[in-house]
Amino acid sequence: MHLDEVTVIVPTKNEENNIQAFLASLPPQIMLIVVDASDDRTPVLVEATRTERTILVRSMTHIAAARNLGACIAETPWLLFTDADVTFAADYFERLPRRADADAYFGAKRSRQAYAAYYRWFVRGQRLMAWMGVPAVSGSNFLVRRSAFLAVGGFDEALPCNEDSELGWRLTRRGYKVVFAPELIVYERDHRRLHRGAVRKTAHSLTRCALLYAGLLPERLRRSDWGYWR
Repeated sequence: MHLDEVTVIVPTKNEENNIQAFLASLPPQIMLIVVDASDDRTPVLVEATRTERTILVRSMTHIAAARNLGACIAETPWLLFTDADVTFAADYFERLPRRADADAYFGAKRSRQAYAAYYRWFVRGQRLMAWMGVPAVSGSNFLVRRSAFLAVGGFDEALPCNEDSELGWRLTRRGYKVVFAPELIVYERDHRRLHRGAVRKTAHSLTRCALLYAGLLPERLRRSDWGYWR
């Protein structure tokens, strides 16, 4: 897989404290689409920092719709979905699959700062779920073939969170191959949700994902984030 076959898609909202570190971790030759809903200096910093191979779209929409909008604009055969509060490992793009034998890959998220142990356990959970045939996809680190993404309808825009995991399950159920690639590492820099409590964050994710996966989440509760963004 060559870098000119991949477009990085990142939704942003008030990420002025994170965006420059994120941009610095990208190789200059890769295409980037930023879908921005900020009222801070995020778009200004994007335009000033990365002047080439970058498309900045202003759209005051939520995260799933922003990811889908970026995918609609992209023209490459592979889409790499991520978040602005991470940085890519120095060797991330060298480790992209040379011969893609799957339709999607989801990598690991770790931390160089606080909560490193939490993220180690998170990766272990991803590995276990992958072994069980249930991809625990993170939208911070999700590489998917564009044709497969479009075939299943992209991210579910009714979901204000957990849209990443749900898409991974839908791809698998439609017969697409989704592979855990722990060698593809991003590093989390913003730990606001963990500051509110690791148990709370974990319980929120596990409960919502279990109900979503089983098809037991009523429509009213599907459309609520249960306090995720507050």
